[in-house]
Amino acid sequence: MDLSDTIKPKSDQLNADDLIAKPITVTIARVTRADGDQPVALFLQGDYMPYKPCKSMRRVLVAAWGNDGKAWEGRSMTLYCDPEVMFGGVKVGGIRISHLSNIERDLSLMLTTTRSKRKQYTVRKLDVKHWSDADFAAKFPDVIAAIDTKKITVDAAIKRLEKTAKLTAEQKSKIKPTPKQDETPADDGGIFGD
Repeated sequence: MDLSDTIKPKSDQLNADDLIAKPITVTIARVTRADGDQPVALFLQGDYMPYKPCKSMRRVLVAAWGNDGKAWEGRSMTLYCDPEVMFGGVKVGGIRISHLSNIERDLSLMLTTTRSKRKQYTVRKLDVKHWSDADFAAKFPDVIAAIDTKKITVDAAIKRLEKTAKLTAEQKSKIKPTPKQDETPADDGGIFGD
């Protein structure tokens, strides 16, 4: 009996509590802008609530990917729960970015921690290697439909489809591998709680 759904917070966005068990690597489907304290919403591929990055993480994203939010669509990142994040002098936990795709190398920035202090924050390059079965199925349902009902990996599905000539050149050109990353999240000391 899986009870994990019973501990999900009732919210319209991804929360740090959603990432307590493990980091997630996600791909941005759409970026929107609004007014208020959380002006940016990153809608993610898969079964995830939107991620609304705090100001420090928005600074990381703009430094890494530029200020055109539309250009962020299709890019990937690894998010994790940092239990040391402070807000109002209390450790409340927060979502942090440990890895980003579409950067040439690891990126280190000096981010404001309090009004008078700054600290180095490092984001690692996200190496893109393999598709997950779920992501592949979501993007290419017609390709998956060509596979019989046996449990089969994406790599095996691609080989099989190539063998049977059912994977077109256009479909091959659209395949982007699932990101794999170093298991160690970037350490910001848990102090970027804006």
